[in-house]
Amino acid sequence: MAGRKQFDMDTALDAAMIQFWRDGYADTSVDDLSRATGLNRSSLYSSLGAKDTLFLRCLDRYAARYGEKYDAALSGAASDPVAAVRAFFDVTLQRIADPELPDGCLIAQSAMAIPALSPSVAEHARQALGLQRRRLRAALKAGRLTDRDADAFAVHAAAVNQSLAVMSRAGASPAQLLAIVGVTVDALAQAPRA
Repeated sequence: MAGRKQFDMDTALDAAMIQFWRDGYADTSVDDLSRATGLNRSSLYSSLGAKDTLFLRCLDRYAARYGEKYDAALSGAASDPVAAVRAFFDVTLQRIADPELPDGCLIAQSAMAIPALSPSVAEHARQALGLQRRRLRAALKAGRLTDRDADAFAVHAAAVNQSLAVMSRAGASPAQLLAIVGVTVDALAQAPRA
């Protein structure tokens, strides 16, 4: 039928997300996005928006997709915060090990690119990064850590989580990544409960 969109929006958004994830915001051109989605430039703009708009949609899509998995992993924190944080890291390690996905993390990559991003996109990347810390803090508070320890471990675990993505992109082995997680989980196991 004339005038009807002949593509699947979810498929196109996933393709754009993977393109940004693989090459980063600055190194992804509109032509790259056109090739990845299978849409010509005018269809890309009319259906998905300009590059900044599309990037924000992809960042939100990524944050929601993995955010749900992180929330599920942390849901048992009230009864066992150490197991919940280990499950949180397992989400990241499984994503890293998935051969269908690019190395690293779209949020970590975006945070590192903040100087090259427009102010609104940079702020969005900061918010996505901050959400992970807030998610961890809430779980650790539910696990009865003191306010001070919940804050400190949330910042630390979020930083470790982002570093796993960076390290994987740099070629760290799964055993090395698991060892990094082990140090954090062991430290958390020693934290006093309120």
